[in-house]
Amino acid sequence: MPKANELVKALDCQLLDWHDQDITGVVCDSRQAAPGALYVAYGGVSVDGHTYAAAAHHAGAVAFVLEHDMPELVGQPRAIVRSGREAFALLQAALHGYPGRHLKVIGVTGTDGKTTTSRLIASILSAAGKQVGTVDTVGATIAGKETPTGFHTTTPDAPELQEYLAQMVVAGVEYAVIETTSHGLAQHRVTGSEYDVAVMTNITHEHLDFHGTFENYRDAKAMLFRSLSTSAHKEGIAKTAVLNRDDPSYTYLAAFSAERQFAYGLELGDVTASDIRCAVDGLDFILNLPDEQIAIHSPLVGRYNISNILAAATAAWSLEIPGDVIAKGVAAVGHIEGRWNVINCGQPFSVVVDFAHTPNALLQVLTTARDLTSGRVAVVFGCAGLRDRTKRPAMGKIASDLADLVVLTAEDPRTESLDEIIEQIAAGFSNPNTLCWREPDRAKAIARALGWARPGDLVIVTGKGHEQSMCFGTEETPWSDKETVLSALASLGYC
Repeated sequence: MPKANELVKALDCQLLDWHDQDITGVVCDSRQAAPGALYVAYGGVSVDGHTYAAAAHHAGAVAFVLEHDMPELVGQPRAIVRSGREAFALLQAALHGYPGRHLKVIGVTGTDGKTTTSRLIASILSAAGKQVGTVDTVGATIAGKETPTGFHTTTPDAPELQEYLAQMVVAGVEYAVIETTSHGLAQHRVTGSEYDVAVMTNITHEHLDFHGTFENYRDAKAMLFRSLSTSAHKEGIAKTAVLNRDDPSYTYLAAFSAERQFAYGLELGDVTASDIRCAVDGLDFILNLPDEQIAIHSPLVGRYNISNILAAATAAWSLEIPGDVIAKGVAAVGHIEGRWNVINCGQPFSVVVDFAHTPNALLQVLTTARDLTSGRVAVVFGCAGLRDRTKRPAMGKIASDLADLVVLTAEDPRTESLDEIIEQIAAGFSNPNTLCWREPDRAKAIARALGWARPGDLVIVTGKGHEQSMCFGTEETPWSDKETVLSALASLGYC
C-alpha cells in the first residue's frame, strides 16, 4: 500500500496539515472515494471537483489535492497544486510505479493518420524482434492480446493509461507506442508517461469545439514535443522529434528543442519517397533513408498512407532499425479496423468503411476513391453532435466536389438536432451536379446508397469506422457500420 509522502513527491505543491499515512487509491470522483483514498479536485467542463471534496471526505478520503484551499477541509491533509488534472496524472504514474520510466515510449500525434502510423511503428519494431505494446483509438495491445479501449475513446484517462503501461512492464515490453490526442495532452491524460520519441502526422481542422482556435489546437499537439525536455532520460535512447516536412506545422514545431530532430516528406526531409505507385492492391515506392534506399510495398491503399509510412519509417530509423526490417514491418500491416476496410460479398461494385471524420480525412479518402474507380462514387456520412460545428460545411463542400452521390445521415448526434446538423453540412455544398439525399436513419442511408450503386461504382461509408456504438441523446446504442453494410448487401441478394 503506497504512502502519502511517497505519492506527493511527484507533485510541485504546498503541503498543509500534511502527515504520512497509507493511501488505498487515488480518485477524482467523489463517488469512487473509499476509506483511505486520496481525492484530487479540479475544475471540469461542467462540474468542479472541489464542490464534492466534502462528500469525498465523508466517504472516507483521508488526504486531498486541491487547486485552492478550502476552509471546510482545514485540519485535513491537503496539497495545493497549480493543476489538479496534471497532479492526478502524476499521482497515477506514481501509484503504478512510474511505468513509463521502464519503457521506451513513442507518442504519435496529429489530426489524421495517428492510428495507422502507430500500428506501422509497432509492426516495424516487432519485425525487429522487439517486445511492443500499443495504446490507440482501436484498443490496447499488450503481449499480443488486444483490449478495446471503449466507446469513442481517443486517449484513455490517466488511470487506465498508467495501468496499461504497468501491464506492459510486467509483460516484459520494451517499447510502448501511444496514440496521443490533443484532448489527451490538454487534459493531462498522458502526463507522466515519459515520452522518448514524438511523432507528428499533420495538423488540420478539427476539435475547435474544445480548443476554441486552431492555434490552441496546434499548441495542445505541441505539448507532446515540449514534454521531451522534461521526461525522464533512459539509457540507450535519445529524445527525438519526428516532424512532417510537408505539413504547415513543421516550422512551428521545429522550433522546439529536442536532442535529435528528423523530418520526413514526399520530396523534402531526411526521409523521402520516390517512384510512387498507388493501386487497388496497395502502395509501392522507394523509401529514401539518409543511409540507404529500400523498396517498400504496403497493402494499405491511398496516397495519404505514404505519409503515414514515412512517419513510421523515420521513427524506426531514428531507433536504428535497418531498412530491410522497416520494409518487412510495413508490408505486414494490411488491415486496420475501420481504416479503408473493403467489404466484398460478391457485389459488382466496391464498398468501403472508413473512419474519416475530419475535412482532411474525408478529402483524402474521396480522392483515393476517385483514383481507384472508373465508375461513380457515393459517400454516406454525418457529423458528430456537440463537436466542432465549423467543420460541417467544409465537409459538405468536399463531399459535393468529389462524390456523385452524398447521403447525409446520423453520426452520434448526441443532444443536438440531427436535422440541424445535416442542414449545416448541406450548407457547404457547392456542386449542383452532385446528388444529395438526406436520410437521418443511418441504416437506411447505407441501404439507399448500396441500392443506388451500379457495376463499377464505389460506395464509401465514413465517420464511424471501428466504433461499436452510436450516441443518441445521452445513450449509447450498439452500432457497427461493417455489420450494417453486410446486412444491407444481404438484403440485396449478396453475402
